[in-house]
Amino acid sequence: MSGTHASGKSTLISDFRLAMPGYALQPDPFDDLDDEVEPASPSSFLAQFAVTVRRTREGMPGAAVIAERGPLDFLAYLRALDVLGRWSLPVETEESLRRWTSLAMRDVDLLVVLPCDGRIRVAAEEDEALRWAMDEQLRECLDDPELVGDVADVHEIAGDRSARRDALVRAVELRTRGR
Repeated sequence: MSGTHASGKSTLISDFRLAMPGYALQPDPFDDLDDEVEPASPSSFLAQFAVTVRRTREGMPGAAVIAERGPLDFLAYLRALDVLGRWSLPVETEESLRRWTSLAMRDVDLLVVLPCDGRIRVAAEEDEALRWAMDEQLRECLDDPELVGDVADVHEIAGDRSARRDALVRAVELRTRGR
């Protein structure tokens, strides 16, 4: 599950797991970080990137897994910080992040993207500029075949809460039947 902050990922995952029990959850990687880490900082995004790559590569053998966020998200956040002039993403760092993202995406069967469409209103402290910049960078990453690689299914899901849940259930059912 990919998307900028406050795009509805946690809500959709919760609704999906109620509709289709039995899926193991890889929660938001921010939960694995120390409390002292500033949430929207380059160091936080780099640490979360590392968590998602490790989780994606290791997987949960034998389990059907839904992951809240993946490496694409954090590459997009780091690029967004660069675009906003809040951090300069070194070329070597971006190249390394791209290689790791490409490698991790090989282990993804279904990529669900929640666009930032303005339906969800957020408080001022949610950093609206970063939210939209990340969404734009995520879309650019999705258009890059080197990053997305051979992910079998990529679905952008929009709409109200029930429409999103139903679309995700359908996508998973189609993916499961196609195996």
